[in-house]
Amino acid sequence: MTTLIITLTQAPPDTTALYDYVLTPEGSTVQAQSRAPLALLPMTSEEVIVVIPACYLSWHQVQLPPGTLGKRLFQEGGAARLRAVLAGLLEDRLLDDTEHLHFALAPQARTEAPVWVAVCERSWLHAHLQALEQAGLRVSHIKPEFEPDATDETLSITGEPDAAHMTFTNRGGVAVWPVSAASVALLSWPEDHRIVAEPAVVALAEHLFKRTVTLQQSAQRSLQALQSPWDLAQFELVNSSRARTWKRCCTEFNSFWRAPRWRAARLALLALLVVNLVGLQAWAWQEKALLLAQRTAIREVLTNTFPHVRVVIDAPIQMAREVAALHQASGVATGRDLEAMMNALMAAAPATTVPEALNFTVGELRLKGLALKPEELSQLAFKLTPQGYTVSVEDDQLVMRQGAGS
Repeated sequence: MTTLIITLTQAPPDTTALYDYVLTPEGSTVQAQSRAPLALLPMTSEEVIVVIPACYLSWHQVQLPPGTLGKRLFQEGGAARLRAVLAGLLEDRLLDDTEHLHFALAPQARTEAPVWVAVCERSWLHAHLQALEQAGLRVSHIKPEFEPDATDETLSITGEPDAAHMTFTNRGGVAVWPVSAASVALLSWPEDHRIVAEPAVVALAEHLFKRTVTLQQSAQRSLQALQSPWDLAQFELVNSSRARTWKRCCTEFNSFWRAPRWRAARLALLALLVVNLVGLQAWAWQEKALLLAQRTAIREVLTNTFPHVRVVIDAPIQMAREVAALHQASGVATGRDLEAMMNALMAAAPATTVPEALNFTVGELRLKGLALKPEELSQLAFKLTPQGYTVSVEDDQLVMRQGAGS
C-alpha cells in the first residue's frame, strides 16, 4: 500500500503554497520525495498522512478528573464534555482563546496518570485539511513531527541556515528554539547526547556545537512520524469511534489487498475460497441427486402399486387417495371412520368419560360434555398421537382429528 506523507506549511493553503511530501510503499523506505503545490501532489496513493511540524504544536501535561475518559469518548456528547474539561485545565497556560485551538489526547490516555495534550491552531489545521480534501486527498491520520519521548533524548536541527530550528524531545515534552550561539550556550547540550541535523544545516550545527552531528534527511523524519502512535484527528475531526474503526479497517484491508508482503496470504485465501466453492457445488449436486432418487423411488412405488395411475403430480397425496378408495371399496374401516375414531378415543380416555353429544365428519370427531382436566387431556393426546390423531379443545368441545401421518 502506497502512503503519501504531507508536511503542512505555515502559509495559507492557496495555489502558491508548497508542501513537502514523501511517498512510501510500505512505510519504511522512500519511493519519492519532493516539494510541490497542492495541485501537483501525487494522487496515486491509497493512504494520505498529514504531519504537523513541531513549531506549530505546543505540548501540555494535565491530570484529568476521574470518569472523564469513557467507552463513548467521541460519541453521544462525550467529545464535547472532554473538550470542555481540557479547555478548563489549559485555559491559564495558553495565549490564545481555547475556542480557536484544536486539542488531541495522547494514545491510550488514562485518568490515573498525567496525560499529554497536543495543541495547535484550529482554523489553520482545518483550512489545510479542507484544501487537501477538495484536491482529492482524503486525510486518514494526522501525525506530529515530534512527540514527547520517555526513552531517548534527541536534539534535531531542521530548516534552512538562515531560519534553522532545534527541537528537543524527552519525557518532559517537546521544545523548539531558533538556532543561534546564544540558544546553544543556554541549552548546554551534553557531549554524550545525540544530535541529528538535516543536510542544509549540518555545517551550521557542527560549527555551533563544536562536534560531529548525525545526518538525517527530512524524509526519514517523515517516516518516523508515520510510525508514531499519535493521531491528532480527534474531537471535531472524527465523528465517532465507529468512523475511526472503519477507517482503520479500510486501511488494513487495503494493505492486505495491495501490499507485496501479503501476496502469499492473498493467494492462500483465494485458493481456500475456490476449494470451498467447489466443495459446496459438489455437496449441492450430491444432495440434489439424492433428492431426485428419493422422488423417483416414491413415484415408482405409486405406479407399481397402482398401475392405472399414469400421471404423477404429488405421489404421497395420490397414494393416500388410492388407499382410501381401496378401503371404501372393500368395506374395511379406516382411521378416518367414526368406528375407528370412537374405538381409539374410548381406549385412551378415562373410563368414566361419557360425552353428552357428538358431531362427526370424515376424519373429525367433536364431542361435547367431556370435562377433562388439563393433565387428563395431555395424557389423552399422548396416547392418541402415535395412532395418528390430534386432540384439542375448541368452544368447550373436544375435537379429535386424524393426523397427516395416518
